[in-house]
Amino acid sequence: MLRPGDREELERMTRSQSMSAGMVQRARIVLLATEGRRNAEIAELAGASRPKVNLWRSRYEDKGIAGLVDEKRSGRPRTIDHAAIVTATLMPPPKSLGVTHRSSRLLAA
Repeated sequence: MLRPGDREELERMTRSQSMSAGMVQRARIVLLATEGRRNAEIAELAGASRPKVNLWRSRYEDKGIAGLVDEKRSGRPRTIDHAAIVTATLMPPPKSLGVTHRSSRLLAA
């Protein structure tokens, strides 16, 4: 099931401190599958649902490690740009709000 050279890369991914938790989980799912484990057991060990185990095993089989990356999702595009977010975060809050710093709730408002 594993493609040549993928075991080392998948093991590196499972040990990564900088990789997203989702990618680590996907790599673990693929590695557990190579041990001949059933999907229900993989789901329990990896902390995922059985449909997710099926999805990531199938995506790996079709596309290899590249298939474990999230695909672009459809939906409404962002209406605020990154520069506006950074500016809002760095500016002190207006005195009229009566607070000394911005919170995530204030930024979301």
